[in-house]
Amino acid sequence: MKRGLGIFWMLYMLFFAVPFPMILYYNIKTDDPPQLYNIDPWLALGILVLSVVLWVIVLTSWFYKWIVVNFVAQRNIAYLNKHGISRKAEILESVKTSKENNKYNVYELLLSFKNLVNTQITQKTMVNDSKPQQDRFEAGKTVEIRIDKDMKKKPYFIFAGTEARINIMVITLITLGWLAVATLVAGYYMYSYLTENNGTGWRFIVYWHPLVVCPAILLFYKGILSFFLSKIMSGKSDPELIKFKGIRTTARLISADQTGTYINEQPMVLFKLEYVDEKNQPRRAEIKKIVNLLDLNSVRQKTADIFYLKENPDRIAFADDLDEIS
Repeated sequence: MKRGLGIFWMLYMLFFAVPFPMILYYNIKTDDPPQLYNIDPWLALGILVLSVVLWVIVLTSWFYKWIVVNFVAQRNIAYLNKHGISRKAEILESVKTSKENNKYNVYELLLSFKNLVNTQITQKTMVNDSKPQQDRFEAGKTVEIRIDKDMKKKPYFIFAGTEARINIMVITLITLGWLAVATLVAGYYMYSYLTENNGTGWRFIVYWHPLVVCPAILLFYKGILSFFLSKIMSGKSDPELIKFKGIRTTARLISADQTGTYINEQPMVLFKLEYVDEKNQPRRAEIKKIVNLLDLNSVRQKTADIFYLKENPDRIAFADDLDEIS
């Protein structure tokens, strides 16, 4: 259901980014060919360069997201197998999510292990079991994992011996898809020039031409998405980093005040906390969190479990939030 809804909204936004600006442009276009000679050629050249730059940014980001990221992940997994910090993890829960006719068994696991500073944490993860006859991922069993000691490259941890294979057929199809999109963009430049120049070169191109508006809207979408993600993550201060390199303790809640910001009609609350670090030094820190209206009791609690970074004790996160990270 969620996947279908996500596809719907993606197509909905894509319509307003590409077909809709074209429909508007070609229906309200009224300039007569002779008027094009009065347009400054340097202005037209600047707009053309702007449109090319915008499309290069869009296509480059898609190329990285669709193709390059797969090879980066493969390289990072190889690095973790060789240089990752080894930990023994106990499987607290194991739920098989794959169907009987699948090539591999897929499990959703809840693991318990010590992080990089030997604090016990729990972690949700998924695993493909290529050797189901060994029953390696049953609840109660122990597995070896490897953690990135710097917490800079995703994935941050893997099961020891994990092998990452690139599906050449899939990557080839994705690459062909990207090339098709790039070809369509280049083709639209040619089509626009041949049908609109009227012997005046690129003087026909304006700021509201689809060659400019379409990539601008696509980049606007990307910026809006990044903005909302930053709002949602505001105050959480790199939760994965804190979870894998943080120390757990109990903090006293000093105050909890609404910030005036709402995400999906849920208020963002500023928590002020006081705790004692491992050196027995009192600390005060602040953290923002989106609070569900059905969970307002959390702002009335006197204490809360938190994680803080050993090297930077002011960076904290609620333990309950970190437990949900997978």
